[in-house]
Amino acid sequence: MKPVYLERHDPDKNMHRFYQLHVTPGLFGDWALVREWGRAGSPGTVRKDWFESEDEAQTARQRLVEVKQKKGYQSIG
Repeated sequence: MKPVYLERHDPDKNMHRFYQLHVTPGLFGDWALVREWGRAGSPGTVRKDWFESEDEAQTARQRLVEVKQKKGYQSIG
């Protein structure tokens, strides 16, 4: 599945952030939700959360996208 890339910009606060999410299979039949976030144009912090099934990982990804969009992040691409 295609990664989700979100950005949030607020020039008044000098805020230029990104948040990227994608789901990928593991070696043992598990699935990872890989998240990367940080200042746009810089390397970000990476975190992997592991799930038993692809559906669980996709559900978690969708929840995070909704939370970030409520905070002002917009989907790019």
